[in-house]
Amino acid sequence: MVQLNAELRGETTHQVLDRNVSEVLQEIRVAITAVQVLFAFLLTLPFQSRFADLGTFGTTVYSVTMISTALATVVLIAPVSFHRMLFRRRQKAAIVQFADRSLVVGLTLLLTGITSAVLLVLDVVLGRPPAVAVCAAIVLIALTTWYVLPLRRRADRSS
Repeated sequence: MVQLNAELRGETTHQVLDRNVSEVLQEIRVAITAVQVLFAFLLTLPFQSRFADLGTFGTTVYSVTMISTALATVVLIAPVSFHRMLFRRRQKAAIVQFADRSLVVGLTLLLTGITSAVLLVLDVVLGRPPAVAVCAAIVLIALTTWYVLPLRRRADRSS
C-alpha cells in the first residue's frame, strides 16, 4: 500500500514513511497537550478541601477519570519510546503502524478522561441529570467527529 501511495504522489517509499512519521508525531503533540492539561488538573483534585465531599459516585468518577487519563498518557507517549528503541533499525513502517494504533487507542482513552472529568465537575455544579445529559452530548459529538465521519469518509474513498 505504501508503494502504491508513493507512486501516486511521486514519492519514494522512504519519503512517504518519513512524511508519515512527521505527521504522526505532530498528531501526538496535539493529543498529548490535552492529556497533560487534564492530568495536571486531576493530580490536584484530591488535595482540595471539597474532595472529601464527593461521595461514592464522585470518587468513582474521579478514579475512572484519573485511570483513563493516566493510560492515555502512557499510550500516547508509547510511540516515542517505540521510535527510540527502533531508531536507525530501518523500522519506519512498523513505527508508523504502531503510532497510528496508539493514537486511536490513546484518543479513546482521552475521550473517556474528558467525558468523565466533565461529568465529575458538572455533577457538583449542576447536579447529576444535567451532567449526564451534557456528557452524553459530548460523547456523541466526539464519536461522530473523531470516528464516525472519518471512517465514513475512508469507506467512501475505498469504494
